[in-house]
Amino acid sequence: MNIKHVTISLIIGLIIGAGAGFAGGILVFPFLFPPPEVNETVANKESKREIATGTFIHAGPSDPIHYGSGNLTIYDDLIHIESDFEVGPGPKYHVYLVPELDVMPDTDVVNTMYVDLGRLKAFSGSQNYAIPEGININDYQSVVIWCEQFSVLISPANLAFN
Repeated sequence: MNIKHVTISLIIGLIIGAGAGFAGGILVFPFLFPPPEVNETVANKESKREIATGTFIHAGPSDPIHYGSGNLTIYDDLIHIESDFEVGPGPKYHVYLVPELDVMPDTDVVNTMYVDLGRLKAFSGSQNYAIPEGININDYQSVVIWCEQFSVLISPANLAFN
């Protein structure tokens, strides 16, 4: 074997190895460095008006990686994800308000008029997300946990308005 073939093989091996290492790192990172546990409460809960509730579901039962469960409550200016909340870990999860009902893995969430409430604070536990001023919550039918890194639905929750 000549030096040219060895060099080409080495370069190809380095490229494949670097790509596999990068992909593996993205998948393993959330397990090695999970976000901290949170346990946020609703301040002055007694004085707030409950507008809607919802339950996160496992939208794709054949997908063991992207799942979620737990409840949420929406108040006038706040979405409170309850302490029973849990999703499978992953990179760059966000909380979206989505105008669609019954969001499933084939729903084109990115092309809806969704509102990004921010990055998910933890994979489990209670968390609060402010509803931006000017947003009419009645225009939205779902709260969705969405992976921005890979444009994948993690877990949707249909809203039941009071």
